[in-house]
Order: sequence, then structure tokens, then C-alpha cells
Amino acid sequence: MRVCANLPLPGRDLRLDLFRGLANWAIFLDHIPHEVMNSITTRNYGFSDAADLFVFISGYTAACVFGRIMIEQGFVAAASRLAKRASMLYAAHIMVLAIYIATVGCVSRGLHDPDDLSQFNVAVFMSHPLWEFIQALALRYRPVNLDVLPLYILLLGTFAPALWLMVRKPTLTLAGSMAVYLAARHFGWNLPASPSGLWYFNPFAWQFLFVLGAWIALGGAQAIQSVIRTRTVLCIAITYIIFAFVVTMATHAPALGNLLPHWILQAFDPNDKTNLAPYRMVHLMALAIVVTRFVPADSPILQWRALTPLIKCGQNSLQVFCIGIVLSFCAHVAIEMSLNSLWVQVFVGVTGILFMTASAYMWSKPQHRVPLSRTRIRPMYCDMKPAEEKPMRVESDWHTGHKPGRALPGRIFRGGIA
Repeated sequence: MRVCANLPLPGRDLRLDLFRGLANWAIFLDHIPHEVMNSITTRNYGFSDAADLFVFISGYTAACVFGRIMIEQGFVAAASRLAKRASMLYAAHIMVLAIYIATVGCVSRGLHDPDDLSQFNVAVFMSHPLWEFIQALALRYRPVNLDVLPLYILLLGTFAPALWLMVRKPTLTLAGSMAVYLAARHFGWNLPASPSGLWYFNPFAWQFLFVLGAWIALGGAQAIQSVIRTRTVLCIAITYIIFAFVVTMATHAPALGNLLPHWILQAFDPNDKTNLAPYRMVHLMALAIVVTRFVPADSPILQWRALTPLIKCGQNSLQVFCIGIVLSFCAHVAIEMSLNSLWVQVFVGVTGILFMTASAYMWSKPQHRVPLSRTRIRPMYCDMKPAEEKPMRVESDWHTGHKPGRALPGRIFRGGIA
């Protein structure tokens, strides 16, 4: 079967780092109960939230990085790199889980407040530590707020076969992913959690958003470029974003909700996050259309010094995410001890973001890669003259093991939770 994939230009797209950093900040704030600063996060103004953005960008960057490896070096190399990355995420998850449980347990006992043990799903671990530790190793047991990373570990760890097919038949792969998504929503497919219940992020549903991001990275964006760049689609996207804003605000404010027909609010309340309601994905795609229209990859906005901390957090999002999980519980304790004092809510929110940003700078390595916004590399069609301007396309007869005749230009940037 012939390989046929359109890959983005080499280099870092700073927009991905920017919004991945923004998602990390929002996840941290959203995980703190009674935190006034989480009122500014995206979940309060639309159907989708930081988790949707996080998974979508992870699928996009995983396809960019490992799709290039799949094309240049073959399935085994790509699968081994995916397994290595998933193993690294798995080790980080287990480490954070242990620190999180120890922190919750010590603080709860020190303050003589056993309610936190139950509220954060740690009491069951204290009662049956050995059994629940085994369940944690199987990704079945998770304290509250530790659901995103196991989802990403599972998606990335099982991505190799889908990626193998996607670099050959991207639309067919997307259609198969959509079929699984629809079947999961219809038949109620999900994975069991411990001690009871199901995964908060249903992987059979959320895999579609991950694959959708990968599809866009491997040529989907170019395939639909002539449609999504039209004024009509832009107007529809903006209209839908405004509609989502009004409906979301109405569900939070009863006075405003009385102004809208009940049947409209009933369709969106409660917002089905576990099974990834279709209107959440449509909202995220509408946001993506608007953002990419007004903030291109070479936008000078991305060079603003004020956005550098967000970009740094996006470039080191694994460390930032893990630190944010633990800090969110510490911030919750501080707010409880202050009896929900407003200034303490603001203080712990700002302090937590500063700690996360400092950790991103601490873990940063010298960047020798040229950002995508500054790259001047010309795309090449592998079996044509280099001077011809064509979308980057790589073709080879995969069953013969023949590699492309010309190496893809540039270096690979690391995506996912980097």
C-alpha cells in the first residue's frame, strides 16, 4: 500500500505551544474548588474546555512527530518511539499519583479533615492500598483530577496501527474513528474504573478528537482549506461561538436562562463531557477556524514577550501539568483554611501559575530549532523538481520497503505532552 501524506512544515508552530500552555493554566484553575479565578477559563463561555483543546493538540502534534518517523523510518521505528513516549507518560502518571495520594493523606490527617479523603477519592486507596495500587497500575484507579493523563497514555500507546493506516488512507481512518465514536455513544461503551463506575473521559469517544487532530495534521487541513477559508464558514463559526456563549451563560445564570426556550437549554444541560458530546467538538472546531484565520503561524502576536510564559508552559507541558495537579490540591486546602477568602483565592491562583511557569523555565532546554513562524524552508514534492511549489507530500511503495527518494527537510519538533 502506498504512503501518501501531507506533512506540515518542519519547526515549531508556536500557536500549538501557546494554546497548550493556556490549557495547562486553565486545567490547574478548573481543578480548584471555590476558586474565583476559574471563572475566566473557557469552560464558562462555551461548550468545550481545556481538556478538549489538550487532546486535540496532542493528536495533531503526535501525528506530526511520529507520522514523519513512520514515513521515513517505517512502522517499527514509529511504534517503538510511541511506546517509549507512552512509557514516559505512564511513569510520570504513577509518580504524580503517588505524590498526590501522599499529599492528600498527610494534609487530611494533619488537619483532621477526613472529608478530603472522600472528596478526592483517596479514602478507598487508604482502605485497600495494595489492591488499589494494582488497579492504579492498570489505569483503573485514579483520584479526582487525575483523569486526563491516563486518557492520553492510552490514546498514544494504541496509536501506532491507526497512524500506519492514516499515512496511507487518512480519510478512511477518520471514518473508522467516527464509527467507533458513534457506536460508543449509542451502545454505552466505556472502560471500568476502580472501585466502581467508568472512566470519566470515555476513551472510545475521546479517541475521535485525538484522531481528528491527527487527520488535520496529515493533510486534512489542506483537503478542506478551500472550504474553511471562505467567509461563509467564518461567519458560521463565529455565530456558533456566540450561540455557545449565550447558552453556556444561560445554564449558569437562571435569570438569563429564563429568556431562552427550555428545549434549547435542555439539549446542552448537562454538558456531556464524559462521552464527548458532538456540540463540544463543533465548538472547538469553530474556535480553531477563527483562531487560525486571525492568528496565522507567522503572526507577530506570537512574538509578544507577554505570551512567552504561556509558550514556555506549552513547550514543557508534561512537567507543568504534573506540578499543576499537586498544586491544585494545595490551593484548595489554603482556600478552605481561609474560609473561602477572596484574596486567598486570587493569591493561590496566581502563585500556582507562577510556580508552573517557573518550572517550565527550569526544565527548558536551549532551543536550536527555528520556530515555524520564522521558517523560510520551501515545501518540496518528493518526486519533482525542488523549485516547484507544491504541498509537502511523501510517496513510496510501502510493501517494497522503499523509502522516499529525498529526505524531508528540517528537524522534527517534539509534540504531545513535551
